[in-house]
Amino acid sequence: MALTELDRNLLERCMKRDGAAWREFVDRFSGLFVHVIRHTGQSRSVELGINDSDDLCAEIFLAILADNFAVLQRFKGESSLATYLAVISRRIVVREVIRRRMAEAFGHVKMQRANVDLAHADISEIARIENRDLVERMLNGLPEHDAIVIRQFHLEGKTYREIGDKLGIPENSIGPTLTRAREKLRQSLSATLG
Repeated sequence: MALTELDRNLLERCMKRDGAAWREFVDRFSGLFVHVIRHTGQSRSVELGINDSDDLCAEIFLAILADNFAVLQRFKGESSLATYLAVISRRIVVREVIRRRMAEAFGHVKMQRANVDLAHADISEIARIENRDLVERMLNGLPEHDAIVIRQFHLEGKTYREIGDKLGIPENSIGPTLTRAREKLRQSLSATLG
């Protein structure tokens, strides 16, 4: 199926930084991304929970926004927009699943061989650093508590348990807080683009 006029119009409006178009884009393709995340996890025998899905969805949207919509600018219109985005999102999810498996494996090796230097193999740290500048810029518009949680998870690499212990809040409240904060970040970005 080729690119429809509706999709072409939506892309053009997004490229012009139309905030309403971006909200429409998010509403329209969030379900597709969640489906791709679940399917990819199942096909690779990786259990992905709700928090994982939220995190991966956010990663997909950040990848789409990166470098002035570079992902969308590369779209040639030779397929439907949904097909193109499914391929892009699957690549992001597969990369994340591989990164997690490698981080787990190298973490295990580090515990067994404390004297071996595997710092260069800590892929999760690299991914966090790549997003650091973008996250720092966007944190200014968040309530202080949400900004602290985002900062500790994305920039300091703390686990939900570590954040909960440090802030004195239940561990199971961290995921919803991150989701809420990311939504505020998306809204802020949409307002900036619009």
